[in-house]
Amino acid sequence: MNGNIRVGNLFGIPFYVNLSWFLVLGLMTLTYGGQLTIFPELVGITPWLLGLIAALLLFASVLAHELGHSLVAIAQGIEVKSITLFIFGGLANLEKESDTPLQSFLIAIAGPIVSLLLFALFTLFGLYTSLPAPLAAILSLLGAINLMLGLFNLIPGLPLDGGNILKAAVWQFTGNPHQGVLFASRFGQFFGWLAVIAGGLGTLGILPVGNFWTLLIGWFLLQNARNYAQYAKLNKTLSGLTAADAVIPDGPIVTGDLNLREFANEYVIGQNKWSKFLVTDEEGKLLGAITVNDLKTIPTSQWTHTIIKELVTPVTTGTIQSDRSLLEVVKLLEQQNIKELTVVRENGILVGMLEKANIVGLLQKKAR
Repeated sequence: MNGNIRVGNLFGIPFYVNLSWFLVLGLMTLTYGGQLTIFPELVGITPWLLGLIAALLLFASVLAHELGHSLVAIAQGIEVKSITLFIFGGLANLEKESDTPLQSFLIAIAGPIVSLLLFALFTLFGLYTSLPAPLAAILSLLGAINLMLGLFNLIPGLPLDGGNILKAAVWQFTGNPHQGVLFASRFGQFFGWLAVIAGGLGTLGILPVGNFWTLLIGWFLLQNARNYAQYAKLNKTLSGLTAADAVIPDGPIVTGDLNLREFANEYVIGQNKWSKFLVTDEEGKLLGAITVNDLKTIPTSQWTHTIIKELVTPVTTGTIQSDRSLLEVVKLLEQQNIKELTVVRENGILVGMLEKANIVGLLQKKAR
């Protein structure tokens, strides 16, 4: 699964760690362990063990942040497919978008709220308990990192939580979720470029702020913000089209009153384009489907006496109304893992067959 290792379930949610997570875990263990060597009471490998514990607690905080998003999503009836920890933090993979801007906002804000609550918890615990200096230092570190995690994620640009909050606000104002994604992704690209430039100049010693990690985080923000923008543009285009727009031109449609000989001569013999045909009555309403192989069930001597509608079988790939948006069509194809749909009007009149390839071709034409 893209370099991810499944390590268990949390509240029924599959939990993964990416291979890059182990690299960061090692670096943080060395960094925190090195900082703890200032305490003389820590001898041998003790600072490094405590550094490992601190690193694991940091990732536990990131996991809690993602669980905040996930549990609010579950409360809205949205399936959380997985939570993954990776080099830049964590990611909760949700089944779908929220139904309203408010619900989208609640999911987005839940993560930063958890991080800020953890900051308050670690800070108060450190202030009002008497702990050995090394443990107090770890608590202070965890509090500071959760504060930074919460505030950083509130930056108003996708893919950060603040970007999702901005998206929800624009969605509420415009009534268009895709417009919200486009707007927030532009801010994400702006902050991404800012981090890349600051990181690059900081690495070269030209600026007093920024380093190689800043550069990497900026690149991550930039790439993901671009992906969000492309996704929003695609969805906006799909929302403006209907199922009828993507129907196969001159598709495999025959009338049910043809006999099998006529059907074979006009549509099958010498043609290998279609193996299945949709069948209509004299009014153009869908009766069902017939395949080329169905001809083999009837002796050729009986073909002139047998009409197509006698062999019709129900359409099993699903039907959809012709005025449904193409975005809904794409979601249906993905959810049911099917390659084609039969498109009909509200009165039952057949419009034609729709396949994934035709949707791709239509989008390519629109992009020209």
